[in-house]
Amino acid sequence: MNPEPSPRRPDDAARAASEVTELLEVLWERGREAASPVPVSASQLRVLYVLDRDEGINLRTLGEALGSAPSSVSRLCDRLQAAGLVERAPNPASRRELELRLTDRGRTYLRELREVREKALLAAIAAMSPAARQALVEGLEGFRSVVDGVVPWRREGTNGSGPPV
Repeated sequence: MNPEPSPRRPDDAARAASEVTELLEVLWERGREAASPVPVSASQLRVLYVLDRDEGINLRTLGEALGSAPSSVSRLCDRLQAAGLVERAPNPASRRELELRLTDRGRTYLRELREVREKALLAAIAAMSPAARQALVEGLEGFRSVVDGVVPWRREGTNGSGPPV
């Protein structure tokens, strides 16, 4: 007789996390569509998240954060600038360098997107038992603390937090 696998095994937890990630991707896509009439691709959204965390970075640093080629990052920023979500400004310390920043419209878009997504999450989490919610919080806090220690996604000297996008 085979005992049921323990949910405490790392591969079981990884499989469950992967399934939840896929569900969140579906929720997030719905949220992105609801938050703005401006179509924002997943790649462009990643740029907005990085700029929200590390405002004032240059294209090279943004490319490193995204793991993308400079030409691709430049085109993403061109589209976001045309949509009014991102602006480029001269770096006061180096005239040859441009800083990337969210516009007020870009910040508003992210705020509204996060609100839509949070409402969707809240509806699902509210349906869970108190014990399940507590286990979720503890599990996510444990996961986050381990990832924070293993994955260096924060730039020195920034106030940013969160995973790479």
